[in-house]
Amino acid sequence: MIAAYLLFFFAGIGAFNALALAIGLLLRRPNAPAQRWLALLILALSVRTGKSVLFYFYPELSKLVLQVGLTACLMIGPCLIALVRAWSDPAGQRTRHDARFVAALLVAAIVLGAAFPYSEYPQWWSGAPAWRVVMYGWLACVAAAAVLCRGAFRRAGDAAAADGIGRGQLAAIVAAVAGVWLAYFTAGYTSYIVGPLSFSLALYAGVAVWFAGRRPRAAAVTEPYRDRKIVDDEAQAELQALHRLMDSEALYTDAQLSLAKLARRLNMPPARLSQLLNDNHKTAFKPYLMQLRVDAAKRLLQAPGQVMMEQVAEASGFLSMSTFYSSFKKLEGTTPAAWRQARSAAAADS
Repeated sequence: MIAAYLLFFFAGIGAFNALALAIGLLLRRPNAPAQRWLALLILALSVRTGKSVLFYFYPELSKLVLQVGLTACLMIGPCLIALVRAWSDPAGQRTRHDARFVAALLVAAIVLGAAFPYSEYPQWWSGAPAWRVVMYGWLACVAAAAVLCRGAFRRAGDAAAADGIGRGQLAAIVAAVAGVWLAYFTAGYTSYIVGPLSFSLALYAGVAVWFAGRRPRAAAVTEPYRDRKIVDDEAQAELQALHRLMDSEALYTDAQLSLAKLARRLNMPPARLSQLLNDNHKTAFKPYLMQLRVDAAKRLLQAPGQVMMEQVAEASGFLSMSTFYSSFKKLEGTTPAAWRQARSAAAADS
């Protein structure tokens, strides 16, 4: 009896903690695309393994719970592929429609489940047809994700880490999902509870690796770009990705934004981003960031309702009022208050 309770605890705690982790990732700000897909992937895995734990210990469980578990299992592979694609394209140039595709797949699965519920068609859901579609579809997605990872790693720099997920961490995620698939696929030869247990092990191993990767490391050697001019076509594409990322997510509002952090979001080495700004945008990182923040402040200063200066500064990404005033006056030649007053007077005259 004690062994059964321990088995239930260790198998179920992984699913429960994964659910909490997924919710935390979804609520964490800034909420980047790869981070959202990782949260959805963990959520799908937690629902699938949670259902397995409940079914193992309570076989009389409602068929609706089993149907939800299989539906979640169907979403694991697509979420994994979307995660890898978002990691390799943080600016969203090629992945704009991924969310629509995955959402459409989920809606189709829900509609199919409503039309042919498990309770009325158990032979279809628990038999070979549905199981093969789900399991072999999952395997195909894992293989596709591995191929996508290889191509993304080849294009990315050695220090690439999009949305806080490094190359090694992404590879570990793909390997862990493959391991959970293998545990479920071989469950007929071992035990059905092996799937949830393997997921718990993969989850805690992944968390441990992630925390280990957060330890301070020695500064990496900056790749010299002095003698390597960026090709014009590449520079224009990368600048467009930079501007699109800044416009869509307003990263300049992050008071702690650094060159290294922005480079990680763009999936490029910091030295290349620095060269891109200096050589192709004719500005350094700090002046570029200052201009974006001052432009944001000007939009807020023109907004109706007379937003307080402290709120304008904070919402624009400035750490202090003194930095806000000095930056604004440097670029506009006047103080924020005088600039707003002049704009208001001009609008009243017109």
